[in-house]
This record gives sequence, C-alpha cells and structure tokens, in this order.
Amino acid sequence: MSSDILTLQSVTVTSGHDKSGRAETMDVVFSPGEITALLGPTGSGKSRFLYDIESLADRDTPSNRCVLLDDAKPDPERRFELQGRLVAQLSQNMNFVLDMGVRDFIRTHAESREADDPEATADTVIQAANDLAGEPFHPDVQLTQLSGGQSRSLMIADAALLSWSPILLIDEIENAGVDKSRALDLLVKSDKIVVIATHDPVLALSANRRLVFENGAVRDVLMRSEAEEQLLARLEQMEEEYAGIRSRLRKGEPLE
Repeated sequence: MSSDILTLQSVTVTSGHDKSGRAETMDVVFSPGEITALLGPTGSGKSRFLYDIESLADRDTPSNRCVLLDDAKPDPERRFELQGRLVAQLSQNMNFVLDMGVRDFIRTHAESREADDPEATADTVIQAANDLAGEPFHPDVQLTQLSGGQSRSLMIADAALLSWSPILLIDEIENAGVDKSRALDLLVKSDKIVVIATHDPVLALSANRRLVFENGAVRDVLMRSEAEEQLLARLEQMEEEYAGIRSRLRKGEPLE
C-alpha cells in the first residue's frame, strides 16, 4: 500500500460560533463508513461547515471552529501538507474542460494511484458510474460531452472507488440526475467519511444522522426515528414511480 494513502479513525469539528457570535453547543465527530446530511435553509451555514472541514480549520475561519484528526490538531506544516489530499469535494456544478475520453481519463487517474490493473480499474469505475447515471454513456465518449448527471456520476464513482482521500464532501447531489440510493450504497461501501449538504428529503433520511443548521451554527443533531424509517420507505417508492414515468416520457411512450 502506498504511503500516500491516508487513513483516519475519526474527524472532529469542534464547536465555534454562529453569525451573531453566539457559541455553538456541541462538537461533531465523524467516523469512516458514515454518511452525515447537512440540513437548513440557504445561508444557514452548511457551505461554511463544509469549508471548515476542507480547510482543516484552526480557529482561523469566520466560524472559529477547529478540525481534529484522530483527536489531535495537525501541526501547521502537516496541515498545509494534508490540504488537497485529505478531502475530495464534489460541488453543485461540475463541467469538464479537458478534451479527453472518459476511459483515458479514469485510466490515467488509476495509473497515478498505482492501481495494479489500471485498465480493469477504469472499467470498474465507469461501470459504477453508469449504474448511477440517469442515462449511461460509452467509455470512449469525450468528457466534455457528458451531461451534468453523467459527470457527477463519474466523479462519485471515481471518488468512491479510486480516490485516496478519506473524506468526501458533496454539495447537493440531488440536482444532477443521479440514482441517489445506489450512490449512497457505493459511498458507504467506500468506508469514507461522507458529508452531504442537501435539501432532498430522501437523501436526508437515508443518512446515518442529520445536522441541522441555523444562523451559521449547528443547532441540532438528529438520528432517524422509526416513524421516519417508514416515511423514507414511502418516499423511495414514490421516487421510483416518478423515475419510471420520467423514463417513459423520455422514450416517447404513452402514459396510461
């Protein structure tokens, strides 16, 4: 195993303060294989929280939070070294500008990660991406020809199966035409710490827990209740029906 591969047992975001300067009331601990959803209206502090994790905040961001790795604060030199390697982030808008085929792109990434069989690894990533995408794509299609949903599916599969970064931050996966249920299953199996900012009820209820934000601070941490389990099942059934109707409309089939 390469020495570049990073492993973490936990990441802790210590309490800071909200936009008015009032102290947050709790630290938040993240563990591998766990999905956490961030909820709250636009401007409530979700993106700031993601940035604090990405930048390994050390009381030097507007929130005054601090990020601990395995219960310890990295020294300044290691903090700088880890930035860009510890966290993989998928933003709301993803557009490729690289004029390169999908297979070549993923194979090159696999080679840079010293995969035993870059060609087979690329095939695995592309297959996983096509399982997530609303409309599958050919492995030899150019990156610039992928739709938004296809691009996001490819990057989710790449991050889950090929990236060494132990933390994955995702901003609003629901807006990209991705099979959310399969995406979550793939991310859980990757054994990464996954944090998703979302407004989607299915994603929120599918996560291991929900952080609720208000005025720039974590207001509450909620676990899924038994009643919410039942609600999630109903919502998933409704989404499946909706997806079926959408697929038939795209194919020009009549709805009866």
